[in-house]
Amino acid sequence: MSTVKIPPVLRQAVGGERTVEVTGETVGEVLTNLCDQHPAVGSQILTPDGELHKYVNVYVNDEDARLLQWTDTPVGEGDTLMILPAMAGGER
Repeated sequence: MSTVKIPPVLRQAVGGERTVEVTGETVGEVLTNLCDQHPAVGSQILTPDGELHKYVNVYVNDEDARLLQWTDTPVGEGDTLMILPAMAGGER
């Protein structure tokens, strides 16, 4: 099982938890299982086609998954995934 760190902006979707234990052998499987367990997360990080939004960053043990094998990146027992939706906006 992997630990998924939940950023403050998504915590309401997982009942206020900072971390969630999720099964899966790849980043994609872990994210799919997370969204199955907490559907409100899926509506915030996935496109209508079920793909990860381009503004959502995922790190595996502090390494950017995009620089690894992205959603095919293998994860093992005790690995930590961190979801970081990009923040934008502000006033000019």
